[in-house]
Amino acid sequence: MSGPLARHFGDRALVTESYGDTTVDVAPADWIELLTFARDDLGHVFFDWLTGVDEPPDAFRIVAHVYNPDARERLLLRTSVPRADPRLPSAVGVYRGADWHERETYEMFGVVFEGHPNLVPLLLPDGFEGHPLRKDFVLAARVAKAWPGAKEPGESGHGAPSRRKTLPPGVPADWGTPPT
Repeated sequence: MSGPLARHFGDRALVTESYGDTTVDVAPADWIELLTFARDDLGHVFFDWLTGVDEPPDAFRIVAHVYNPDARERLLLRTSVPRADPRLPSAVGVYRGADWHERETYEMFGVVFEGHPNLVPLLLPDGFEGHPLRKDFVLAARVAKAWPGAKEPGESGHGAPSRRKTLPPGVPADWGTPPT
């Protein structure tokens, strides 16, 4: 598999093999060309999924998984976009199935997929602010309202919690008590 990729992309792609699967890394400028090549020239016609990975402090990695059903081969395609301006051309023109995956990645990480036909929030409630899968996202519920219970035994000031003492099944209730 790396032969056609290496011939087509040359040093613009890093092709690696791991656990029998091929991974291809390219620059954002080569993203659509890579997706199109995988579909048209390598036969990876099935789009499986796309997501983002937060890689602080500088980038978000965009990862797509495609499949060739005839050859039964998987291909992992990756690129990185800068955290300061996370933009990438939309894959929807190549794989229609990328639509919701890009919307979710936009919503959860803030990556803008340029040319996407309907890049609007998919999962979070209206008015939600922020991108909850970013590693620097603060869980607002913990800031707005403190956790009401003790975090560890004994932190509440009431001493250690007591545990109900029970005997194993079949053991008589008077077992272990001294005779009178």
